[in-house]
Amino acid sequence: AKTAKYPTFDISQLPSVKEGGMTIEEEATRRKKTCRFIEEACRILKLPRVATSTALVFFHRFYAKHSFQKHDRFEVAVACILLAAKTEESPRKVVNVIDECHKLRSRATAAGRTSGQSPNHSAPPDHMNPKSEEFNKLKERILLLERVVLHTIGFELSVDHPYKFIVDQIKLMIQRRQVEFISPDPKLAPQKLRDMLMNRLVQDAMCFANDSFQTSLCIQYPSFEIAQACVFLGGQFAKASADWTTVLEIGDVENFASICVQLIALVAEKKGGDKAAYQAMRLELERLRRASSKAPSKKSPPRSPQPPAPDAKRPRTG
Repeated sequence: AKTAKYPTFDISQLPSVKEGGMTIEEEATRRKKTCRFIEEACRILKLPRVATSTALVFFHRFYAKHSFQKHDRFEVAVACILLAAKTEESPRKVVNVIDECHKLRSRATAAGRTSGQSPNHSAPPDHMNPKSEEFNKLKERILLLERVVLHTIGFELSVDHPYKFIVDQIKLMIQRRQVEFISPDPKLAPQKLRDMLMNRLVQDAMCFANDSFQTSLCIQYPSFEIAQACVFLGGQFAKASADWTTVLEIGDVENFASICVQLIALVAEKKGGDKAAYQAMRLELERLRRASSKAPSKKSPPRSPQPPAPDAKRPRTG
């Protein structure tokens, strides 16, 4: 069951699709490409990972209510970066943010990455004079968009990320001996194995969490449900074994499966992706779904809205 904050998500009802005439695939592609732009800009600006993730959440929330056709996605991205940096107590100068983002966009345009077209050798120069009229007009648009973003997200600046839930959940699983390597190295002491498993699970789950921000998952599901899926997929990638539905206390298996499927589809596209590993994840996921459907009904009352995950401040680890 969905909560009031996370109503049933229908991508066909997003403004860019419903009003702008985009296909669902085009909408998702624009989100993903712009999210990569935000991540790279934040890396150049040396922002902490939590600020990057917050900027991505702001971006997804904005385009849940506005269409790509009505607002320049790169200018919106810059506004989201500025707002997120201040929100996460890592403010950056407006001039510096605009300059670095403009250079990044110009390089991407020249390489043909932002539009999927052939390289554009007549792209604008990658530097703007901060005293020029062009720069001042851009700055005014960005600052106006920052206010529009604020109004769009209802001034809700506190964002719960999956990170802390992931770390806490994995620590608990290790402490309770609820997870182990499928094929542990017999030469290693038990404590050494547990330490290795802890590090591997956290790293892999964090990578899935970071990847999740390239999709609209953060506006589809609460962060703790996304974290559950990241821990499960991290466990599959680390070749670990556990009674996942019990250990993770998965309440809604369909939500859980939907998150996992979207994440697998995303990471499977990457170059060098381990296709066999992703296929194994899908098979294990299907096994969990079948097991859940065969489980006797406990006739429990409808699930109440879950509390938000603790505020996360953990940076990306992988």
